[in-house]
Amino acid sequence: MKKGWEIKTLGEVCDKASSNIAQNKLNDNEGIYPIYGASGFIKNIDFYQQENEYIAIVKDGSGVGRVTLYPEKSSVLGTLQYIIPNEKVTTRYIYYFLNSIDFDKYKCGAAIPHIYFKDYSNESIPIPPIKEQEEIVERLDKGFELIDSLKETAKKNLYNAKELFQSVLREELSPKQGWETKTLGEVAQIKGGNAFKSQDFIKSGKYQVLRMGNVKPGLIKENENPVYINEIQKEALEKALLRVNDIVITQTGTRYKRDYGYTAIINKENYLLNQRLSLIRLNKGFSPFFYLYYTWSDYFKDQFFKNETGTVGQGNVGIQAIYNAVVPIPELKEQEEIVNRLDRIKGYCEELEGNYKRVLELCEELKQGLLREAFSY
Repeated sequence: MKKGWEIKTLGEVCDKASSNIAQNKLNDNEGIYPIYGASGFIKNIDFYQQENEYIAIVKDGSGVGRVTLYPEKSSVLGTLQYIIPNEKVTTRYIYYFLNSIDFDKYKCGAAIPHIYFKDYSNESIPIPPIKEQEEIVERLDKGFELIDSLKETAKKNLYNAKELFQSVLREELSPKQGWETKTLGEVAQIKGGNAFKSQDFIKSGKYQVLRMGNVKPGLIKENENPVYINEIQKEALEKALLRVNDIVITQTGTRYKRDYGYTAIINKENYLLNQRLSLIRLNKGFSPFFYLYYTWSDYFKDQFFKNETGTVGQGNVGIQAIYNAVVPIPELKEQEEIVNRLDRIKGYCEELEGNYKRVLELCEELKQGLLREAFSY
């Protein structure tokens, strides 16, 4: 134990306080004081709950366990909880300590995860004199500032790597002299998935049913909550059975966010297509890989999402929008040449993205290393 330090539990040096503010009650409230939710700033309102700089933690739902330092004269929504230090500790010292806690071990609840102060308040925390706390905070401030600068550079480079591929995609797929255009329905068979009943799903079986969560851009994530069936009627099998080189596309997500319309190529047999997805089965003489790339382009996405319907929360695009999408028709040889070039650029960009993502991971590891050193005793 370092001289002058003592060990306490978090609950001995902090208390919790709750917010009773619901976002749906703030529609008509305007002012100068910021209010924050789990995802950040919401709006300015005409009152505040906290006079001084303070800490809040997401206590349930998405982002549970995220700790944030908020400015004076502001508030948070009821999905967050205030952490109030006593006179033995500074706010920023507690803020950094909370960031060193692995809150995963305190999560409970499957559908909506949550954490309770009564559980993590038993964490042991070293308490140095106030002056030493301030010195520790100053060192951590400087270290985190340098790491955050490195993270921002990596994020920009990651964005640039993704944009590089998109720029090449735009160039390769832009209209060229001699290219015809047709609707996708003229060059491919378009079919919607089958409305399987969830009570018929089993944990393993002959056919895996692909649902929306299994389809990501360019990927079939067959291990993502897989479900299967063994028995299926002939009519449903003919409708839903996928073939190798079929393209599948998701048709439901969040309205205005373009977080669906994901496409991927089928590369094995015995997949069945569920509802809210469609298949695109190219006719002979058309490269499925060329048209997969085309569905990743803004040329296709703009047409697809132009037909979006639904509520504010959920967006849907019907099968007719896929059928009517206008696509270019280069000669098959040129389609294959474009695919080969895009494959090379995609591989290069994915390698860059992997490197930058690793830098971001290392930045978080560096932060945790600084925190472990700061709170060792």
